[in-house]
Amino acid sequence: MDLPRLEHLGAALGRLDPVRALGRVAGVEGGLLRVRGLAGARLGDRLELRRRDGGQLCGEILRLTESEVVMLPEADAHGVSLGDPVALAPPPVIAPHAGWIGRVIDPFGRPLDGAPLLPGPVPRPLLAVPPAPGRRRGFGPRLDTGLALFNTALPVARGQRLGLFAGSGVGKSTLLAQLARGMEADVVVLALVGERGRELRDFVESALGPGGMRRSVIVAATSDRSPLLRRRCLFTAMAVAEHFRDAGRHVLLLADSVTRLAEAHREVAAASGELPALRGFPPSTGQMIMALAERAGPGEGDTGDITALFTVLVAGSDMEEPVADILRGVLDGHVVLDRAIAERGRFPAVDLTRSVSRSLPAAASAEENAAILRLRALVAAHEGAEPMIRAGLYTEGSDAEVDQALRVWPEVERFLAEPERQGIEQSFRRLNLILRRADAGASARSRAVVASG
Repeated sequence: MDLPRLEHLGAALGRLDPVRALGRVAGVEGGLLRVRGLAGARLGDRLELRRRDGGQLCGEILRLTESEVVMLPEADAHGVSLGDPVALAPPPVIAPHAGWIGRVIDPFGRPLDGAPLLPGPVPRPLLAVPPAPGRRRGFGPRLDTGLALFNTALPVARGQRLGLFAGSGVGKSTLLAQLARGMEADVVVLALVGERGRELRDFVESALGPGGMRRSVIVAATSDRSPLLRRRCLFTAMAVAEHFRDAGRHVLLLADSVTRLAEAHREVAAASGELPALRGFPPSTGQMIMALAERAGPGEGDTGDITALFTVLVAGSDMEEPVADILRGVLDGHVVLDRAIAERGRFPAVDLTRSVSRSLPAAASAEENAAILRLRALVAAHEGAEPMIRAGLYTEGSDAEVDQALRVWPEVERFLAEPERQGIEQSFRRLNLILRRADAGASARSRAVVASG
């Protein structure tokens, strides 16, 4: 065995505790277990229950009283008996290392891809504090995303945090896979919360592929896992991203999705007795989401940066629902996917007029900003006149801006959907060609009107 593996194995053995506190099940109330005799237990500690049939059931402490603790199991409590022994488990830690790249793990750092995986020598807390606000860097340089739209109209700067707001079935997972494969980054960390088991393998093998996996770590908790594990998934992914950030690397964090994180947190909070407040979500939801988002972004000192994309599932494009509203207020921009655009076959189905990157205008030159504004104006003009165009009521010459948009609209649609393999400058060259054709048509029509007059 090589020295790095020996180091990892030694660290794992060193974290084993030969002495463990032991209690007994004193009651079962719904899905919760009351346990007595656990001296020194703390809120959030993990417990291991041994059933009489030899099976094991793990869980987490949600409430504490003077005489007992309340445990939420990670699985069905069927078969649990009064008096079953419950041991205080070692505190769960995440200890990433470079050998995790290319692997699929669960929220405890255990492999899901069938191959063995040792933890690293240095554990990391799941609930770390973000870099100090006074010492954080600003945005870094603009990143090549591999997509013409994000290279131009919606630029992503190093250390930026964006929200991706989408309903189901509009191409969200496909867009995440495109960014994971094509965006500038040293390491990609993907958190897949509440996905179907079949989709996890399909995402790894088909959407991401071997090329994307070569620089990625995937943390997954499928939809059948307990709310404790689904809630832990995104915090584990953030801890993995922070490990590589502190090693000086640029990390791309793709979190899918914050909505499922919030739903898992709601289940746990309801079991702990917290009352709902925000359209069914407990008051602690907002603080949890904001604290998580703050951990991403630019680093400080010699560390790297975490560029993050957090997805939100919005039913009926409701941008005011609680999770979307909370997240939109703390991020550096938002991208909205529209079902109508997806239904006409343009992917990524980004609604440009409703999407914003707060790295602008600083992320682009004056000429580039002018081109972006011109593109937005053409898209907005076409969308405003689209009902009349579809009804056959629009007459050419009624609006110069709409005429220009119509003239180049097929090219604009292609541009917004096309990958870009030659970098940001080439994306802007292609965009400027489209804009010049739109303006050339307007100039030709003006000369014709003057000549006829």
